[in-house]
Amino acid sequence: MPTKQLPENPSLDHLKHQAKDLLRQHALRESSSAQRLREFLPHLRHATDEKVFSAHLALSDAQLAIAREYGFASWVRLRRHIEKNGLSDNLTLPYHERIKDAVFRRAVNLIDTGDASNLLLLLKANPMLIQQHVLFEGGNYFRNPSLLEFIAENPVRHGTLPSNIVEIAAILLEARPEQRSIDDTLGLVVSGRVPRECGVQLQLIDILCKFSANPNSPLLTAALHGEFEAVQQLIRWGAKPGLPILAALGTTEDFLSHLSLSDSGQRHLALALAAQYGNTEIVRTLLDAGEDPSRYNPPGAHSHSTPLHQAALAGHLDIVKLLVESGARLDIKDTIWQGTPADWAQHGRREAIEAYFVERSDMRKPTK
Repeated sequence: MPTKQLPENPSLDHLKHQAKDLLRQHALRESSSAQRLREFLPHLRHATDEKVFSAHLALSDAQLAIAREYGFASWVRLRRHIEKNGLSDNLTLPYHERIKDAVFRRAVNLIDTGDASNLLLLLKANPMLIQQHVLFEGGNYFRNPSLLEFIAENPVRHGTLPSNIVEIAAILLEARPEQRSIDDTLGLVVSGRVPRECGVQLQLIDILCKFSANPNSPLLTAALHGEFEAVQQLIRWGAKPGLPILAALGTTEDFLSHLSLSDSGQRHLALALAAQYGNTEIVRTLLDAGEDPSRYNPPGAHSHSTPLHQAALAGHLDIVKLLVESGARLDIKDTIWQGTPADWAQHGRREAIEAYFVERSDMRKPTK
């Protein structure tokens, strides 16, 4: 789920009120509150709405959820950010300008400028640099990156990569970063537009996988971001696509062969992806199998929205009609911007879908 952005001058009192509002919504059994709690409280991640509503929720739980909704690990960290704002807390600065450590910051600058010779010298002089991490807060990813993770330009900082970025990646990999850093970097590469636009995404996938990156770990991330060339490259490196990935790819025959072996979580995720990418027959099959068209997408898969939101934004009129005719609610709002599927269609300038929603709303109005 995307994180919310703090206002320029955040108020701790206002955030406390948001936590109390979340408690109230939970008590009123509002479905959006269950979804937010599932996303941001680990012990509720796989709970049904009913289990979320029956769980005891303390004010400290609601405050933790609010903190994580804004990209902070805890309420204490969020409060510290507001009360003791420093360089690393300035969320308006690009990430590389928020780095306090001078040596780490120089290394990132050498990566960004493609200065391979000086990067080699810096790593030799500071051999533990490759194991070091920096802490960023106020975002939904890139919170504790190592040096290697800066090669992906994801999140976007400059909008480009040096022409020798694959050589730079090799230098960093040969310095033996942690396995977690290698896997996390692969996830950033396969989901970032800049590596693709610079024509190096597949090469970076190759070199990371040669240095033991797990091709399975970022497969879903690549699919959720529509990076299908990256998906195929990961499969070439041995990644095994399950039901959700097959739903995203629209390979109906393979999807059907996996359906009977899938669990409810896989089917839920598959519906989210099939609706997002316009794979009508797969959506129909999942609805026929009993998937709920009004259910929020699962955590980690645009979970602030429903399949109808995603289909409306993407312009898939056939799927919008199919979901609505299968009972999808038109009034459910996303949990970030509080928009209905019709609002999302309007934002995406999907005029045919806007007109369809108006027609369906008129049909549901009581007659005098």
